[in-house]
Amino acid sequence: MEKALLVYLATNKQEKLQAGESMEELKRLTEAAGAEAVGEVFQFRHEINPKYLIGEGKAEEISNLKEELDADLVIFDHNLTSIQQRSLEEEIKGKVIDRTQLILDIFAQRARSKEGKHQVELAQLNYLLPRLLGKGKALSRLGGGIGTRGPGEKKLEEDRRRILDRISKIKNDIKKTQKRRAIQRKSRKNSPVPIVSLVGYTNAGKSSLFNRLSQEHMFTSSKFFSTLDPVLRRVRLSEGLYFFLSDTVGFIKNLPLELISSFKATLEELKEADCIGHIIDITSSTCEVQIGAVEKILAEIGVADLPIIKVFNKIDLLSNKSELLKRNKTSEILKVYVSAKTGEGLKDLNDKLRSILFRDLSLFYLRIPKSKRDMAHSFANWALVLKKRERGNYVELKIMADPNSIINFLPYIKRGDENW
Repeated sequence: MEKALLVYLATNKQEKLQAGESMEELKRLTEAAGAEAVGEVFQFRHEINPKYLIGEGKAEEISNLKEELDADLVIFDHNLTSIQQRSLEEEIKGKVIDRTQLILDIFAQRARSKEGKHQVELAQLNYLLPRLLGKGKALSRLGGGIGTRGPGEKKLEEDRRRILDRISKIKNDIKKTQKRRAIQRKSRKNSPVPIVSLVGYTNAGKSSLFNRLSQEHMFTSSKFFSTLDPVLRRVRLSEGLYFFLSDTVGFIKNLPLELISSFKATLEELKEADCIGHIIDITSSTCEVQIGAVEKILAEIGVADLPIIKVFNKIDLLSNKSELLKRNKTSEILKVYVSAKTGEGLKDLNDKLRSILFRDLSLFYLRIPKSKRDMAHSFANWALVLKKRERGNYVELKIMADPNSIINFLPYIKRGDENW
């Protein structure tokens, strides 16, 4: 396991106040990448040093501390320019990576699908391309490990042209994926079954909530970014109602632009949702910061106008849990308190989702003569068919549909549910 020395620089009062929380997040990211944080360095200065980011004296201090702690690399909780990274590596005489490289490395380890691997590789190459000058020799000297996984070490030994060719090929592959997803989205869009997408800051409990709602057993972990590839499952409500639930990659503040761009095909799935569940770790000391980070990304993707329910998770860890559960009955529809671990509050969440997803639909019972069986089959194309049965010379249906769309079928509507 690699040993890492972590560095945080604050240039204003707000960053100074968030120093401890930001360093804790960097530590967890480091652990998620498979390294051990053996030391922490803080500096507060008003101006960024164009050569080292930090002050020259602090760079020398880090160099000495790295030797003392026998650290393998130094990780900055900031994005470094190619000049800063190269200067720091020369001063520290070792490997230096920034926050973006760290996150990209985690994604490189976690990607499982071919599409996910392509998206991560594209993000890494777009990040590395402007930093190629002198990096090949530097990496061959520094060896493997965090920041050199995925295409990193191998691709940097190739010339710029081959890297550009590789980027072009990956982009073409991703375009094919986008076209395929667009066809799938169009098919789902024409479907009457609504879609709910879960988003949230990484480790907020999205996958645990997904499992609870869908009764699935998808892998969950306390490590950051445990879910990269989107998953879609059916969730059943009372009276036979159902919707599709989608889980997505966790967000994080200052998510690398390279990743947002490369994962566009995946994130575009959010645009087709009828409702978004924003999962929030209510126990986090940086809860508001995390909410802001997610909302910023949602705005960038272009889905901020969709109905978004704020789902405050992990209430089982709070002493005022009972009070929060009572709020579910009185608070606005776009806010709910739950525990994915215990299941508390999930009925309230389902009730709110039901009122949003099916607010424009009404319940109808129809009796169609078997001689018009094709008509009975057509309802699935534009209405939510809850139940269907054959009875005597008729096909009987229980559906949820827009009242305006049912006008042509008024002669076939039954009164009452007849114990359905």
